[in-house]
Parts: sequence; C-alpha cells; structure tokens
Amino acid sequence: MIQAETAIYARKANRVTIRHPDGDVVAIIEIVSPGNKDSKHAVRSFVRKAVDLLLAGVHLLVVDLFPPSKRNPQGIHKLIWDRIKDEDFTLPPDKPLTLAAYSAGGTITAYVEPIGVGDLMQDMPIFLNVDRYIPCPLEATYRASWEAFPKALKTALESAQVDSARPAP
Repeated sequence: MIQAETAIYARKANRVTIRHPDGDVVAIIEIVSPGNKDSKHAVRSFVRKAVDLLLAGVHLLVVDLFPPSKRNPQGIHKLIWDRIKDEDFTLPPDKPLTLAAYSAGGTITAYVEPIGVGDLMQDMPIFLNVDRYIPCPLEATYRASWEAFPKALKTALESAQVDSARPAP
C-alpha cells in the first residue's frame, strides 16, 4: 500500500518549467519527492529524465531534501553527475541533502550545495542561458509557504515530526 501511495505522489510531482517567449523550455526546477526515491525504477527514471533534459540543453535546478538511501547513497546529484562526467563527488557526512543547479550550455556544469537537516537553504541559480541566471530564493519560499500553511496541518506535522528531513521553522 505504501509503495502504491508513493507512486501516486511521484506521478503527481510538480515541477516549475521556465519557457522562452517562443515556447521552448529553458529551465526546470525539480523538487525530489519520496516517490522519486521509493524504488530502483523511480530513481532511475528521475535520473534519466534529468540527464535527458540536460543533454537537450535544458537548465535544471534539483532540490533534494530527502536523505540518501541504498538506492542513492550519495544523493540524486551523484547519480545524475555520474552519467554526465567522470568526477568524484562525496557528500559530507553532516550534510546529506543537496541543492544542485545545472547549466546545460555547451559544457554541462553543476553548482552543488550540500546541506544538513535544519540548515538554511541558499539561493540557487536558475540558468536562463550559459551566461545568465536568476536567483531562486529557496529559504524565503520555504518560509513563506510554511507561514501560509493551515494551522491545523502545521500542528499535526509538528507533533509528528520525529525523523523529518526538514524541521519546521
């Protein structure tokens, strides 16, 4: 039952797509969900989609705030990066979560910020082309969303928050 529920959430996963005025996709913001990590197939599918976007010249921002598992022991970024470049990447033990911005121009470049549970999220770049980006205010967006969250649901989450990946502010 749990796997069926996470598959539903993975299918419903929202992303933000940034388009050029002519309609072409320029960049995508992907928020990794538990459903993206709940099976070997889900992880492979997410990574394949990310790599395909980058190879097609679409810039990408991946926000991975769920701890690594046996399917992604160094996080989603490592799996994406291994399919693009032969470079070492190891998460610091105290910072197992990642924010990764990818510039997909000519040479694909990754800007990775490992973070720990409870750390403030930095603004990350959303590339519009290889020379230009806009900052994505992740922490400010998170806090604004939390403030607008219904009080009854906040209370339920705060009381159930034992091993959560991101504590409430």
